[in-house]
Amino acid sequence: MLVSATVERMAISRERQRLGYLIGGCLAVLEAIVLLSPDLDAAHAKGPMNTGHETVQCEQCHQRAPGTTRQQIQANVNHLLGTREQPADFGFKAVSNADCLACHDRPDDRHPVFRFLEPRFADARKNIGAHQCVGCHAEHNGVRVSNNGEFCQQCHASMEEDGDALHRPLVQAQDWESCLRCHDFHGNYVKEAPNDINNAATARQVDAYLSGGTSPYGTERHFKARRTRP
Repeated sequence: MLVSATVERMAISRERQRLGYLIGGCLAVLEAIVLLSPDLDAAHAKGPMNTGHETVQCEQCHQRAPGTTRQQIQANVNHLLGTREQPADFGFKAVSNADCLACHDRPDDRHPVFRFLEPRFADARKNIGAHQCVGCHAEHNGVRVSNNGEFCQQCHASMEEDGDALHRPLVQAQDWESCLRCHDFHGNYVKEAPNDINNAATARQVDAYLSGGTSPYGTERHFKARRTRP
């Protein structure tokens, strides 16, 4: 009787184990379908696409990481064990400036990201990540600019002393929101900055633009972003 009961328990245990494997396998297949199907991108995105990126496909920014899955796992295990200096990207490469510039690069950018690699901009790199596109344009936030728009003081606070008569009072008053009322940060809109702050866009218009609304700088641009990677 004792042997019979033991055999019965073992059979039940194996049956439950097989059932667990079956359920786990089905869930893994379902997860793979959700993650890999282009028609279900919205189901696993971190959030809504930013303004202007609504029709951009995931693979335009998220490029496959080099190596096989086994090689990627092995490289990261070696990193954890201290035999590899840097971890490896798993699945997809981390999105970098190069991915953004593949569509947005242009020769006359007023604030190109590479400029902020200069030593004098060390604080700006530390405080707001000015050397990275995502410092201001973190994706999947459903906006145009993902910080508060008051980043100009990171580099232009010195204008309180050596600025011209038009800008010095604004800097002394710490009126940093006035910068974008007059100036398009990247200089891409075909419009001259006004000589009088009273003729500039309102702070509300700028806030609406940063959140994804209509541009206060007009509609004509020097450069239009590419719709696909070259």
